[in-house]
Amino acid sequence: MRIQDIQTNPQATHRRKRLGCGESSGHGKTSGKGHKGQKARSGGSIRLGFEGGQMPLYRRLPKRGFNNNAFKKNIRAINVEDLAGLPDSVKTVNFEVLLEYGFIRGQARKIDGIKILGRGDLARKIDVNVSHISAQAREKIEKAGGSVTLTPLKTKRDGKKVRPVAVK
Repeated sequence: MRIQDIQTNPQATHRRKRLGCGESSGHGKTSGKGHKGQKARSGGSIRLGFEGGQMPLYRRLPKRGFNNNAFKKNIRAINVEDLAGLPDSVKTVNFEVLLEYGFIRGQARKIDGIKILGRGDLARKIDVNVSHISAQAREKIEKAGGSVTLTPLKTKRDGKKVRPVAVK
């Protein structure tokens, strides 16, 4: 027996419902959508949680409890292969260099740190100054003759986030 010899059970398959194919088809005219209204229109779907303009339940209920999301650190990951793509004139990699060459896009002030990950290879010497680094990435950078300096995450005293800057 081969896969092409297997036949489906006759009761398992159904004809496709042919919508809008004339009055006598049983699904003509309104094509099973009823008469007029938002749900009869193309693109007329109602988003999840919408209650017709009434204040939705998720907004009526009080918010209680603790959410750790306010303390989440936004760490941007960059691979070693990305560092290898930098021009030869770049000897030191830090937050400002990555921002300049477009590795960090969007709202850079919301980024708390940079983590270098170990995917790819590095053939030249680069000094890296970041907040986090994986063991494999550190090994590859040091094997190529470079050095790794870890910069602690820097924040203001009042709790507002500041982008990481090299501590001198």
